[in-house]
Amino acid sequence: MPHLIETLAAYQARDPAARSKLEVFLLYPGVHATINHRIAHFFYRHNRFFIARLVSQWSRFWTGIEIHPGAKIGRRFVIDHGMGIVIGETAEIGDDCLIYHGVTLGGTGKDRGKRHPTLGNNVLVGNGARILGPFKVGDNARIAAGSVVLSEVPPDSTAVGVPAQIVRVHGENVHYADEVDQIDVHDPVFEKLTALSSRLELVEKLLDQQYYSGGYPGAGPEVPADEDTYESER
Repeated sequence: MPHLIETLAAYQARDPAARSKLEVFLLYPGVHATINHRIAHFFYRHNRFFIARLVSQWSRFWTGIEIHPGAKIGRRFVIDHGMGIVIGETAEIGDDCLIYHGVTLGGTGKDRGKRHPTLGNNVLVGNGARILGPFKVGDNARIAAGSVVLSEVPPDSTAVGVPAQIVRVHGENVHYADEVDQIDVHDPVFEKLTALSSRLELVEKLLDQQYYSGGYPGAGPEVPADEDTYESER
């Protein structure tokens, strides 16, 4: 019961539309999916795999959220909206994490053993993000909406893009999940293209200056030939 109360409080803290704990408990599919997963995970740990899978599939049918019974989920886990979320068998989620709809914590290939990602504490995963593979997303990290993450994400950093690149936040203690901020991110590809464009413009200006100053043979503006002189030479 204490775990349920603190989970409902976490929903209220991170969702401005959550008016009361009773409303969250009765109407929020993320809460229902988490409760059902606790039940399914209990049966899974006691080798009652069929019953565990039955509970998880029933939950998937009613909530639109698919969590494998083998997944390990920490406390105060918040699922916002939730439709289309898939969490694989060996995935692990730490405390105080926030996940939006359409997120996949998936594996790669047909590997046995650990094949799904591990999320640290206080991780935010934006809607539609894909995290694929048996690596860790560090504490206080943020996965931007629509990103595809294929390698480890350091703590206190942001992963952006397809495939995702890391934007590290130096010297700051960030709490993206608490701030519920999934859009205010830097785009490293755009920044690199902007820097490249600026350098290209600079090179073009230098070449123009050298050309018009006569810095190399054939430089300088072309002077039209005098037709009379041309005819006399003939």
